[in-house]
Amino acid sequence: MLAGERNFNEAAHFMLGAMMEAVGAREGALFTFCQKPAQLNVAAWKGYALFPEAGFMALNSRQVHALESASAPLTPSSQGHEKFLSCNGNVAPEMFKCILPLRVGAKLAGIVGLGSRTEGATGYGEEEMAALAAFSHYVALAVHNHNLTQSLQHGVVEHLRVLDSVHKFCDQAMEAFACAIDAKEYRSSRHSLRVGRYASAMGSALGLNPNEIAELRAAGYLHDIGKVAVDKHLFMKAAPLDPQEFREVADHTVVGHRIVSGIQFPWPGITDVVRWHHERSDGSGYPDNLHDREIPQAVRIIAVADTFDAMTSDRPYRKTMSLEKALNEIVRTTPAQLDADAVHCLLMLARGEATNKGKRFLDPQVNCNIGPAEIDRLTAELKTKGRAFSN
Repeated sequence: MLAGERNFNEAAHFMLGAMMEAVGAREGALFTFCQKPAQLNVAAWKGYALFPEAGFMALNSRQVHALESASAPLTPSSQGHEKFLSCNGNVAPEMFKCILPLRVGAKLAGIVGLGSRTEGATGYGEEEMAALAAFSHYVALAVHNHNLTQSLQHGVVEHLRVLDSVHKFCDQAMEAFACAIDAKEYRSSRHSLRVGRYASAMGSALGLNPNEIAELRAAGYLHDIGKVAVDKHLFMKAAPLDPQEFREVADHTVVGHRIVSGIQFPWPGITDVVRWHHERSDGSGYPDNLHDREIPQAVRIIAVADTFDAMTSDRPYRKTMSLEKALNEIVRTTPAQLDADAVHCLLMLARGEATNKGKRFLDPQVNCNIGPAEIDRLTAELKTKGRAFSN
């Protein structure tokens, strides 16, 4: 019962009270042991007129060894408190007439320190020592389990902090790469950044978890990385590309995939996005002519974000489409080419912009020239087409 999974604060007070009652102690405190730095921290205390709420005693290596080596409860007054306890802290070692080291195996989990006994009782004799020794195993297990839980929680928090730092660093690095990629295609400056931002907003609207949203943003930043190997003059050509030129541009998906395949990203879906962001549901895309659900969700979301930004940005071969025209064109090609769920999220986010509700979604270069009623009409059309496609 003493080592059960009850709230440790309540358990610590209960255990201390039971031990004090068993040996007739008026004062006592239970401490947990922290290894780094070596320190005893109070978990419960009783009977003392004054006792610090956050009581602690720092220990040196010799004191830790002495407590771990003790085979029975101690009466430090006969051996000197300094052998077992330190004055470095806010609890005076002299408060304790008896010390019970709490060990699991050879490892110290904590201690129980007892002060004066009830009126008429003097010192701690063999009978009291035997009673304390009988308690020690159960109390040590309870304290040890608590220490493990605290250590695990601290480790998880630290790992999450490290992971958050890694993600932030990666995000900043990806953003820098995106700027370098877009510098090659100067007329579509910041295209990759916008795709990453649009895709992450759509992922959030779809209810994806934070790690999946971070993956979408990073994938959007890097989706066109293969363009670094394409002749920049092809990006500036105002006339339609001939078949050979189109193939060279289209090969940026395969080239990009080769570039990123050897990199261990925190988000494994990036390589799929780089290779397949031009795949289409009807198999008309490239480079592998995938169909429908053969295309991973992250790729389908990036494809919609990429298409949307391409339509609402200047290109050498055409002027920017208006928001209304772009959304109409996207709905027209869905679900035959683009993913209906991702397009639905795009419409939802655009509607929030049109009604001035929710976070800013559209890039400042995009003029919101469409009203909520027209977006609702497109949403209804999308649903109708989706039902017809599934049948």
